[in-house]
Amino acid sequence: MLDQYYIYFILFYMLFINSAAFLLFKRDKSLAKKGKRRISEKTLFLSAIIGGGLGAVIGMHIFSHKTKKAAFLLGLPIIAIMNIVLILFVIKELV
Repeated sequence: MLDQYYIYFILFYMLFINSAAFLLFKRDKSLAKKGKRRISEKTLFLSAIIGGGLGAVIGMHIFSHKTKKAAFLLGLPIIAIMNIVLILFVIKELV
């Protein structure tokens, strides 16, 4: 029974962190257009590393943001895949 709550927590966390990563890319693109101080690349990568890889990749492509930087173009999909594999492994262990 407790394992079920862990799974719900993991799914809620993933929804939250991926939404946050997506919105960070949206906000940074908006700031870039206005010529204002931007969100650091470290913060954008950190949002992906802590579980928001998929949201970051989707945000990067929807907003056409950081798509010319190899570190983002190659790194974010790799991070997203690692996030998915890790979550599937954890959920498999809980079930």
